[in-house]
Amino acid sequence: MKFGIFYEHQLPRPWKEGDELRLFQDALSQVELADKLGIDYAWEVEHHFLEEYSHSSAPEVFLAACSQRTKNIRLGQGIRQVIPNYNHPARTAEVIATLDLVSNGRVEFGTGESSAILELGGFDIDVSEKRRIYLEATEQICNMLAMDPYPGYAGEFFEMPCRNIVPKPVQKPHPPLWVACSQRETIKLAARLGMGALTFAFVDPLEARSWVDDYYSIIKSEECVPIGHAINPNICMVSSFSCHDDRATAMRRGLEGFEFFGYALGSLYGFGAHKPGRTNLWDEFQAARGQAIDSQIKDATEALSGGRGGIGTPDDLREHLRKFEATGVDQVTFIQQAGNNRHEHICDALKLFAAEVMPEFKDRDAERQRKKMEELQPFLDAALKRKKPMYAPHDDELPVFEALGRSIAEKGQAESR
Repeated sequence: MKFGIFYEHQLPRPWKEGDELRLFQDALSQVELADKLGIDYAWEVEHHFLEEYSHSSAPEVFLAACSQRTKNIRLGQGIRQVIPNYNHPARTAEVIATLDLVSNGRVEFGTGESSAILELGGFDIDVSEKRRIYLEATEQICNMLAMDPYPGYAGEFFEMPCRNIVPKPVQKPHPPLWVACSQRETIKLAARLGMGALTFAFVDPLEARSWVDDYYSIIKSEECVPIGHAINPNICMVSSFSCHDDRATAMRRGLEGFEFFGYALGSLYGFGAHKPGRTNLWDEFQAARGQAIDSQIKDATEALSGGRGGIGTPDDLREHLRKFEATGVDQVTFIQQAGNNRHEHICDALKLFAAEVMPEFKDRDAERQRKKMEELQPFLDAALKRKKPMYAPHDDELPVFEALGRSIAEKGQAESR
């Protein structure tokens, strides 16, 4: 099983001058440390306008900075907003390819559609159509990354003429594809599309088994028709994280931040109401912790309880992670930067985890991956044969575009005759 760290860049109020600068610089140092420790992935989200919960609106910039401070760690856009109102598909293809080049082929291409009204409404995205827009955009981004040239497209939600999107990524035909999943039904969608499942639902390891079983049964079935040009059969699940030799210290350092993560997530996506620049999620969270909370908030908090097993001693984490490994989960990524969790505590926890917990899982991973891919390869080959590729025009079918200066000159010559 592999391990990752995950960033929302949370920054609870009140804010002081320099807080965002410190937040980003600390995160860069944490990723650099994680790389040295042998942690496999660093994931960075893209969100817009979600104050306190996520100050991460340009993950490609952060990940590019990470690429120059690290050597081995995989750099995941977890996720890139691919709906055209957020990012035009050609721009997404260009960003992913460029990031793959500057990182020497270490990019993981996570995709998503969002379900926060602050984001969707801010970019005038029709909530009822967002899944269909997402599917159209994702497929075309993959075509742009893999085809030379991209033949052009006139779809339901966007169109563009024939162009060759450059640069091309190091990883061929494109970096591994993932989709953000918060429900069991989205896990099934990921499998049908041949994408890795980035599960942002904090499920108990016992419940995770049914998610994994659903995912891999579909990967092996005729339902799997890849949306991209390659299949990424992997499931990543998130967990809380705080590791210390003393359990009480681990809880004191990590539990409040994780609970704030859950509260803010529930408020922004479920039960809250928000006034831009004025709502104070941290104060609301503190008040909710100190009094009886309504059923909606309670439900959101209880839904996160399965992820709390990542807070404790090395032995606690080892037991927690063995359960995930036994269910067939491929990667566990940690929510270590949450609420007001302190940079030095995060670094100490990562060091302890890498020294005392991670080695046993690393020792088993290579053989586990070999057996898994040996079993899956015939099914993956069959799924790729089911994909209907986009038509690639012959050279004599490609359009020719005159430069603007030439067009103006020729127009002027015609008018002077």
